[in-house]
Amino acid sequence: MPNRRRTTAGLTAAVAVAGAAVLAGAPAAQATVVDVNYACVTKIGPKSAVSPVDIKAVKSGSGYTITMSFEKGVSDSPIELPKGVMTPRAELVLGGAAEGTVKVKGTPNTVAIPPDTPISIGTLTGTFTPKKNGKVTFTAGKLIVHALGMDAAECTPKNNPKPSLELDVTGLAGGGDAPPADDGNGEDDDNGSGTELPKTGPLDSAMALGTLGGTVLLTGAAGVLWLTRRTAR
Repeated sequence: MPNRRRTTAGLTAAVAVAGAAVLAGAPAAQATVVDVNYACVTKIGPKSAVSPVDIKAVKSGSGYTITMSFEKGVSDSPIELPKGVMTPRAELVLGGAAEGTVKVKGTPNTVAIPPDTPISIGTLTGTFTPKKNGKVTFTAGKLIVHALGMDAAECTPKNNPKPSLELDVTGLAGGGDAPPADDGNGEDDDNGSGTELPKTGPLDSAMALGTLGGTVLLTGAAGVLWLTRRTAR
């Protein structure tokens, strides 16, 4: 009898651990460094350059802090840019479960930039507040280099870059763009769009966890019955 109890407890624990691993195994975000070929319109004529772009997201309150990092400069200046006169900003194009853009902005240059030297863009930061659950993609968009009191360069990706980040938004309940609740009449309430995603808010998550717990208990019970039948034989 003690051996049977230890075996049953071990089976139940193993199933519970496996269920928890499934829940925790899916990544919340997938980032990829993407080469972006920028075509720039500047005060001294057209420029072009390719820079690897990295976009990341970190949860912050009800939204996410978005960072966009450049590994290379995309333009230069015929004159020296003194410390603090250059500030870059950019737009990230949203896709998937969100639409529109996210604006990100850098900090002024901390050192002087010599003439005819690629301008280091560095890291730009912004905020994204999702309105509904689902996978959201972030793709590099327009880049502006503001220097000497003017927009000195306006750069646009010309190679149709792929998304640099796919963010899996979960846990939202309600919201203006969230799908309406089912009123029980069996009709579709999404105005025929067919694009709304199902709710996966806290209540739904609790129900999912409850279902998982029930599965673990049923599996444990099945193990007990199986052991009991083998002992009886």
